[in-house]
Amino acid sequence: MPTLFIDADACPVTREAIAVARSHGLPVVVVANGTQNLERHASRSGVEAIRVSSGRDAADFAVVERLSPGDIVVTQDIGLAAMAIGRSAGAISPRGRIFHLATIDAELAVRHAEARLRRAGGRHGGPPKFTDEDREHFTEQLERLVSRPDL
Repeated sequence: MPTLFIDADACPVTREAIAVARSHGLPVVVVANGTQNLERHASRSGVEAIRVSSGRDAADFAVVERLSPGDIVVTQDIGLAAMAIGRSAGAISPRGRIFHLATIDAELAVRHAEARLRRAGGRHGGPPKFTDEDREHFTEQLERLVSRPDL
């Protein structure tokens, strides 16, 4: 049985991800740094909360070291998604984008190029506002991923 891991640092769909996992009887591991209130999730049956240090990528490494093939990771971090895919796990963003082995290298290259541009004083905008449609799309795609892990 796969486990659903949630990179809960700034994750807007933690509640929805837990609901989908529970409807399928999957265990859930919520990983976050000390700034998050994990107790609200850990009090639910089938949900394990792991608090990590506030160091850069601490939550990512805590997830990766626990992954098994077939597990699913909810993350907006392309680097963590790449590591999950490398361990034969699935990965999905909070906006419902399922990460794929065939495209993850290109996504990492784009992330690297955008970071270089920002460091050089280039554009500074964040992502678009998270909407109810994003939340619905995430839930639909996570249902697909849980039902068909070969996606």
